Amino acid sequence: MREEFRTLGLPRILVVEAGLEPPVCEDIYEDWVRAPVASHDLKARADALVQRYYRNRSPQLDESGVLWFASQSVTLSPKQAELLVLLVAQFGKVVPREALRFQFAQDEGPMTRNALDLHMMRIRNRINALGLTIRTVWGRGYVLDTQTQMAS
Repeated sequence: MREEFRTLGLPRILVVEAGLEPPVCEDIYEDWVRAPVASHDLKARADALVQRYYRNRSPQLDESGVLWFASQSVTLSPKQAELLVLLVAQFGKVVPREALRFQFAQDEGPMTRNALDLHMMRIRNRINALGLTIRTVWGRGYVLDTQTQMAS
């Protein structure tokens, strides 16, 4: 299971029996405890691991228009990067369609609904290789999320 979870990029805590050698955890999404372990100690380790997991699983958009996620990157056009600023800042949350149109309109002028949809389609194609997607939340807006979140 350890290798399967590592392949999937999932966080994991290994429970090591007393007297056995502790594992070498080279992955930032892995930690270990020795049995028996107090429940509050296990919770503290799990909370720290979850924080580390999400901190390293949030996309970052740099000033040159490069979107980074999970040690990979894609270069975006200036228009794509401008639209992604709000989506990255609100990663995993709905960004209203009008907020995106307003963000774009500051430099480029008004954007039609169809133009926004076309830009989102192109951005989806660019970020797919990073394991990211943009979901449409009908009647509300868009969500930048991981592809695995989409399946759950």
